[in-house]
Amino acid sequence: SIDGIFEGVWQEARKSKYAGGLGFDVTNFRSSGAFIKGTNGISGGIVPWLKIFNDTLVAVNQGGKRPGAGCAYLEPWHLDFEDFLNLRRNTGDERLRCHDMNTASWTPDLFMQKVKADADWYMFCPSECRELHEAYGEDFEESYNYYCQKAEEGEIKNFRKTKAKDLWKKMLKVLFETSHPWITFKDPSNIRYSNQHVGVVHSSNLCTEIMLHTKPSVYENGRKTEIGETAVCNLGSVNLKSHIRDADGKLFLDRDRLASTIGTALRVLDNVIDLNFYPTEEARNSNLQHRPVGLGMMATHDLLHALDIQYDSDEAVKFIDELTEFFSYNAILASSKLAKERGSYKTYSGSLWDQGVLPIDTYNRLMEYRGSSVTVKTSKSLDWQLLRDHITRYGMRNSNTMAIAPTATIGYINGVEQSIEPNFSVLFVYENKSGNFYIMNENFVEDMKKEGLWSSSFAEAVKEVDGDVSLLDIPDKYKEKYKTAFDRDMFKLIDCNAARQKWIDQGVSFNLYNKSTSLKYLNDIYMAAWEAGLKTTYYLRNRGASKVEKSTKKEYTKEEQIACSIANPEACEACQ
Repeated sequence: SIDGIFEGVWQEARKSKYAGGLGFDVTNFRSSGAFIKGTNGISGGIVPWLKIFNDTLVAVNQGGKRPGAGCAYLEPWHLDFEDFLNLRRNTGDERLRCHDMNTASWTPDLFMQKVKADADWYMFCPSECRELHEAYGEDFEESYNYYCQKAEEGEIKNFRKTKAKDLWKKMLKVLFETSHPWITFKDPSNIRYSNQHVGVVHSSNLCTEIMLHTKPSVYENGRKTEIGETAVCNLGSVNLKSHIRDADGKLFLDRDRLASTIGTALRVLDNVIDLNFYPTEEARNSNLQHRPVGLGMMATHDLLHALDIQYDSDEAVKFIDELTEFFSYNAILASSKLAKERGSYKTYSGSLWDQGVLPIDTYNRLMEYRGSSVTVKTSKSLDWQLLRDHITRYGMRNSNTMAIAPTATIGYINGVEQSIEPNFSVLFVYENKSGNFYIMNENFVEDMKKEGLWSSSFAEAVKEVDGDVSLLDIPDKYKEKYKTAFDRDMFKLIDCNAARQKWIDQGVSFNLYNKSTSLKYLNDIYMAAWEAGLKTTYYLRNRGASKVEKSTKKEYTKEEQIACSIANPEACEACQ
């Protein structure tokens, strides 16, 4: 209804005012051409409403500090989905564009199966098939097939039939052009959701790592009679680099300290839920009922660099698998210990936790639903039965425990690689209101010092090639170690994220890197992401041809040392 829509706009504005980043679902909005009973009129579809959301984010610019930020999610069976695809394009009618808002496809498994089978795909107005919005898995398939049959029999007039593969190609083309809509997956997000007994996950958040259900408020005669639920991200990230230790010249990850940090972080995040300010009563209601937290990590590639592990390698897949298992085990254990001390969250009864089902078990459930063989290793190195028994006895303080956010800003503040991302290059330029700041990968600097290559002219050479080590005159082993994200095997990075995702109860903000113009390649990597069981993907990062062809090299000498020398401070740029 119009009242409900503008209530949503008001809530969006209020959350943006207090610096909230937003993710919201618009799948239940009427499509263009739909009949409006209240006025006997015809709907203009979702685009005019999205323009209002877009402009609200522009107007309510977080106290003037930075632009508002939001992401709209839409399922591909919606009749206006093709208009939705074009929202971020720089060509066409500007009245049909939303340049200040992100978009994402909330994609059901059935659509991906239809693409692979080159089958027909039907698109409907949600006002004529409301069950589709609330259904997932087998229930969604059953309802979808029912409405397809009704459409063929003439009982539904407002629909469109196309080839799933044709729509998929359009998605990939627009994705290559605009990096939108992000491709996220409805069924893995719901089948693996720990609190599925109380709601359906209709979308992720602004950065695609949060998997929590939402519910609208209920109104009668213009008055709110039931407070809805707005999912809230209670996020924190552990700096893995600060847990690296040196034993006789050999670096290793201090797991005892990491376990302690995870326990402390979970306690702090749980405290935040009670101490936080909530801009809407729906946000407060949801957070206090379910108490979800999302503990993640940053400096993953710093850790791999320190341990001399190539990110796109089988060794990295194995290491990340074991690391995330350890992280997940201790995060879940910390929440269960808090439940022993403070009590379980209010809706614990009936949850997957209550049933003894852990995140790794839900991965197997997803593959069983798909009828797929498990391609990701699911063996365990820790005593999960002991943890399961602890949960059975004491419960869980939080409905969710882990989510890996991008950590772009806090990563820069800590001087580490953001989140789980491979290094974009060995050189970063961080921009804020104070200016531009050049940040060099510390591991790379140390390795260059060991080789006697580090100097002011060498640093300038790195800047000249934008941190692309393949264009520097350095030993090949360092070109391989510090190659850019675009030069890494994307399929192996997907394997790493699949190894990670199976242990995590929420999601992972996961970028894909592309230097190809091949539509087949994009199809292959996104199909691989879906088949591996990923819940979401984030940006598609494209490297332009001009970047690929750049080959400038700058001469440098070993004598021009930039490292600080107390005996000769004039030689150090930082001391001048």
